Amino acid sequence: MATYFDDGLRTHLVTRQQKLQSAVASFPGRSDLAFLLYEVDAALSRMDLGSFGLCEVCHEPIERERLAADPLVRFCLDHLTAPQQRALEQDLDLAARIQSALLPKAGLVHGGWRTAFHFQPAGPVSGDYCDFIPTEDGSLFFILGDVSGKGVAASMLMVHLQATFRTLIPMGLPLRELVERASRVFCESTLPTHYASLVCGRAAVSGEVEICNAGHPPPLLLRRGEALTIEPTGMLLGAFCDEQFATSRLRVGPGEAILLYTDGLSEARNEGGRMYGTERIRELALGWQGSPPHALIELCLADLTEFRKDARSGDDLTIMAVCRSAPG
Repeated sequence: MATYFDDGLRTHLVTRQQKLQSAVASFPGRSDLAFLLYEVDAALSRMDLGSFGLCEVCHEPIERERLAADPLVRFCLDHLTAPQQRALEQDLDLAARIQSALLPKAGLVHGGWRTAFHFQPAGPVSGDYCDFIPTEDGSLFFILGDVSGKGVAASMLMVHLQATFRTLIPMGLPLRELVERASRVFCESTLPTHYASLVCGRAAVSGEVEICNAGHPPPLLLRRGEALTIEPTGMLLGAFCDEQFATSRLRVGPGEAILLYTDGLSEARNEGGRMYGTERIRELALGWQGSPPHALIELCLADLTEFRKDARSGDDLTIMAVCRSAPG
């Protein structure tokens, strides 16, 4: 029984095998290198036999996010030893604390813009990417994305995206080129099965906003009595290494806002299986009366709670609000 990751991981494992063979030849006394080479050889052998990705105890598929993070794992969560369970719990706790520390500053104000966000992982860690990056010219970059997959593997990709954008933004690239470079780096440095939907915007002091939407749920421009959809301008980030993107421009007046969200909001379901949907978000936003950004997010969360009631959340949830300050 082959798994979803076979084709993408084989090249990765073969490359690791070659590097380890060279290292073992150079340092013959290193038992740790020899053991790691044995583990890689065994993983490649399991691919050849068709048993890669199956637990060696129950023969059921190993959790995909764990396999993506470490293709050498041989047991599902139910059949880890007690020490392995404890080590995994410690790793997840550390990963959650690291990810929390990487979130942007709450209530950031910059260049006449006020911000707020709500970041809620479905498990210990999240695959959502949420960031505000102020620049010296007074502009504010706001980025919201959703990486394919869940769990630790997705959270690692989220950190990778954050590092990429925070490296590229100080270079002063046009927004279109910025997203194209980020997409190329993401495509070339991850597995073929990995991609992300993402909105990257640059808000200027003048109120002009340029936005690139790479296959993400469309943000809303909120004016009093209006909730205007900002349509996508490109394909998913990292889907193709040579993908080109377009941008759209709009002007946000004082007291107006942009609302962004991941599909953890739009695709949330209630106990009856009904989806929350983008139209409900738009209708809710129509009632926004120019309140502070955190109040807009609280409005969304309250309505989502009312809709979902006791239904469990199965996806990461992130909501972001970027508001232009009113005069005075």
